[in-house]
Amino acid sequence: MENNAKKGVSRRRFLGTTAAGMAGLAVLPGLSSCKEKPAATDKVIRMGFIGMGRQSMFLLNGFLQIPGTQVVAGCDVYGRKRKRFEQRVTDFYAKAGQKAEVNTYEKYEDLLGRDDIDAVVIAVPDHAHAMIAVAACKAGKDVYLEKPMTFTIKEGQVLCQAVRDNNRILGIGSQQRSDPNFQHAVELVQSGKLGKIEKINAYVGAPPTPYNLPEQPVPDDLNWDRWLGPLPGDIHFNNELDPPISLNPPQDEQFWGAWRWYKEMGGGFTTDWGAHMFDIAQWGLGMDGSGPIEISPIGDGTEYMTFKYANGTVMTSEPFDEKLTKGVKFWGETGWIEVARGYFNASDEKFMPAETAKDDGPYETKIPHQVNFIEAVRERKDPVVPVEIGHSSATVCNLGNIACDLQRTIKWDPDTETFVDDEDGAATAKLSYEYRAPWKLI
Repeated sequence: MENNAKKGVSRRRFLGTTAAGMAGLAVLPGLSSCKEKPAATDKVIRMGFIGMGRQSMFLLNGFLQIPGTQVVAGCDVYGRKRKRFEQRVTDFYAKAGQKAEVNTYEKYEDLLGRDDIDAVVIAVPDHAHAMIAVAACKAGKDVYLEKPMTFTIKEGQVLCQAVRDNNRILGIGSQQRSDPNFQHAVELVQSGKLGKIEKINAYVGAPPTPYNLPEQPVPDDLNWDRWLGPLPGDIHFNNELDPPISLNPPQDEQFWGAWRWYKEMGGGFTTDWGAHMFDIAQWGLGMDGSGPIEISPIGDGTEYMTFKYANGTVMTSEPFDEKLTKGVKFWGETGWIEVARGYFNASDEKFMPAETAKDDGPYETKIPHQVNFIEAVRERKDPVVPVEIGHSSATVCNLGNIACDLQRTIKWDPDTETFVDDEDGAATAKLSYEYRAPWKLI
């Protein structure tokens, strides 16, 4: 089978929008075709946005177009981004011939305090995901939360409890689960068409590095203390952490917020892309809600971050092509398949998706990811990626970073979510961190 790895019987690339192809944006072209209006008796879902950066703008574009939703509020610690949000929402409704009022806030607590908001979209840096999402659940709001679900494993445990205790709907922005190529790949694996899965290449990229950007002056309209939230207060500002924009002339962020690449604030590629590709691998293996039992870092007897599962399957963050495509390759007894954004390849033509899948595009499905969340809110049922799946996928990512941080192999019990043979307690200590006062998780 190794010899077959160098060539596929056929290859099809399904090209999406330029933005989606660049960096995993939640651009859902299918939303523009959702023209069916809700029944007169259906309650309009009134929405608030917390975090108004680059990813939030793509999510806003999608949710604005879903019938039966109304965006009424937004929140960000950066003043100019609040103004951009207000302008875009107001312009959208004006062009649609609708009169709408939108309010913006610096403090998320003020937005959550509004009784007229049903659901919130949280697209802030990872370190604030859990804190704000838990507060939203307690305020009676349903939540669409960007991936990775949480910054630490302990935060994920607390958020799962908060969602269920407060009877909330929480969906995760792991939109690949609404992509026909990834759905087809998982169906092949779970139906046994590839035979027993022996190994998986789930390439995501490198772990985070220590923060090393030079200090720069904090913009006058940015509340840096609130941006940091529970993180240590001695982390200094740099424009790359919260990329600037201009309102006149209009110019959006030219790059992604760099906080994600530094261990003090994010999880590097391990969480940024692992929340997508490790997520698909877990789904295919039937490991949603579970996880690996042994995790080895780069350099501990392996060239790549390695995850071993109880059934014997080994997953590595190892490229499957020379282009270093971020994607997943499932190696089975009877063949292999490769799946990535806008791409599918297989060892045999019989494993390829139907020709009609090409017309759907990489992020468009019959029921797009964001539409699925709104339907879940209406029907009071779990969306395609509920909180427990978001937690188990984020946990795999965090375990990889913990192993790399400790520079040794660690053992994990996915049932109890505890480390095994952690005699010095070093791994257990990395399940959480102490929040800076006065910030609290619960």
